[in-house]
Amino acid sequence: MSSDLVITLFPCLSDNYGFLIHDPVSGLTAAIDTPDANEISRQCEMRDWQLSHIWNTHHHFDHTGGNLALKEKWGLEIIGPARDSARIPGLTQAVDGGESFAFGAHKIAVLDTPGHTKHHNVYYVESADAAFVGDTIFVLGCGRLFEGTAKQMYDSLAAICALPDHTRLYCAHEYTLSNARFAVTVEPENQDLQAYIAHAKALREKNVPTVPTTIAAEKASNPFVRAGSAESLGKIRAAKDSF
Repeated sequence: MSSDLVITLFPCLSDNYGFLIHDPVSGLTAAIDTPDANEISRQCEMRDWQLSHIWNTHHHFDHTGGNLALKEKWGLEIIGPARDSARIPGLTQAVDGGESFAFGAHKIAVLDTPGHTKHHNVYYVESADAAFVGDTIFVLGCGRLFEGTAKQMYDSLAAICALPDHTRLYCAHEYTLSNARFAVTVEPENQDLQAYIAHAKALREKNVPTVPTTIAAEKASNPFVRAGSAESLGKIRAAKDSF
């Protein structure tokens, strides 16, 4: 699907990505999470974009740490998980999974994807074939189960993977090569996985992000997506935690 929306990503902190989505028709610009307020402002200013929104996926500091500074600078709206509103600094609009909101003429659908944290939002932009997935799913991985359960993560990954296969997934960290080293121990015979790892290594050798990935790629290669059951996912996650 063609779209006039512009998405840009840039490194923040040690391994986070910052994301901006800009609608040239309305002039609106959203930052998805706020790992580094100064870098987010710099990226907006160099493009002459007015930052109007923050979409927070979850409460962790590397995703909300820049909220208040950016709100003070830009006077923007902050959208985040309704059921975790007390832990989202500066929240102005609380949204639950199953709800949607407007971004100019574009519809932003909200998925509730707990597991990494007790409450976690994914923002699906159908008109851009894109989903901003925070720390729920990574290239060849998934988020650590800090507050949620394996069953929650299994259901959350299933909800994400119910989106169209060509949907691009904007994961919040560059964890791919680390995830790859573990993934091959789970499915050493997976040829799709081997090809994907070779591609990822080539990108990282050029310092090019491996994000975004696609749902189709993760279905073929990601051991957590391919786990088959919540019980299996839990065992794979436990093995990854001690890998």
